[in-house]
Amino acid sequence: MDFNIYDFTSFTTWVHNALTSSMSPGWAMFVELAIVGVVFIAFYAVIGLYLVYAERKVCALIQNRKGPNRVGPFGLLQTIADLFKLLMKELIYIKNADKFLFNLAPFIVIIASFMAIAALPFAKGLHAIDLNIGIFYLFAVSSLGVIGILLAGWSSNSKYSLIGAIRSGAQVVSYELSVGLALLSIVIFSGSMQLSTIVESQANGWWIIKGHIPAIISFLIFLVASTAETNRGPFDLAEAESELTAGFHTEYSGIKFAFFFLAEYMNMFIVAAIAATVFLGGWMPFHIPGLDGMNHVMDYIPPFVWFMGKTAFIIFIMMWFKWTFPRLRIDQLLKLEWKYLLPLNLMNIVLIAFIVLMGWYIK
Repeated sequence: MDFNIYDFTSFTTWVHNALTSSMSPGWAMFVELAIVGVVFIAFYAVIGLYLVYAERKVCALIQNRKGPNRVGPFGLLQTIADLFKLLMKELIYIKNADKFLFNLAPFIVIIASFMAIAALPFAKGLHAIDLNIGIFYLFAVSSLGVIGILLAGWSSNSKYSLIGAIRSGAQVVSYELSVGLALLSIVIFSGSMQLSTIVESQANGWWIIKGHIPAIISFLIFLVASTAETNRGPFDLAEAESELTAGFHTEYSGIKFAFFFLAEYMNMFIVAAIAATVFLGGWMPFHIPGLDGMNHVMDYIPPFVWFMGKTAFIIFIMMWFKWTFPRLRIDQLLKLEWKYLLPLNLMNIVLIAFIVLMGWYIK
């Protein structure tokens, strides 16, 4: 087996052939799904924990302080300590809550983010499933998380939780439109909803560069709208501490609270990964026409590193948003979407369709 860090197709094919040669096709499929599940659970835990650490460090940088620096070198083990603390916390049961829905809600939020990760192409040949409707699938499953939030707010039997859940529902339903239209702009450019095809269409240049000003507008709209859809600041009206205690997860404690906490950071990773895949070339390296020497050096950087680096850059921008701008009011939040982002997005889509029809772009 020839393992290649630049193309994982041979590795995944070898794993599949090794399993099918030693067991029945049904069991081979079951073992493959189990392996993918274990890998994603480990990835989820590591990325979720260290995004919390990264947020604390970025916040400290912006506020001119140090952030976590006690537990482990540079505070790297602080989030691990926090996880153990949450695992050992007592689960407080709410007397008048709907117990079944109250316990179900955190799992729905977590499952929605797991389903979204499955379609992300981390490198060439390194994705769980390559759907020909990948963009549509991501758009659909990423919207399921709000069901868990609405259930959490309603089943808690708390007015603060309910207000937070209703706000989150209104926010997600509104900003989903702009997220979808921003992604649709690149679907028009690339002519496909399959994520691997969209990445390959950027071999001669990322869409944010090839698509000129309309692609940049779509990228900026996607960045703002996806930040709002994930309930991140300055759009975190669903869990506004100063007015709603903690919003929809006020009544949760221990591991159930940890589920909501981790899901928020994983959702941030997912929208950043989608932006990196669709607008910034995914695992494709950065090339400048004419500079063959530099392009050759860029090709040596593994695709997985490119993908994670671009995703980390967008995550940093989203964290920068949160710790720079003050929280909006709910009316300002909805006005931004319905009066500004949505009309701009619709006009941009028409412009992109015209550009593609006339062939005024690099294919």
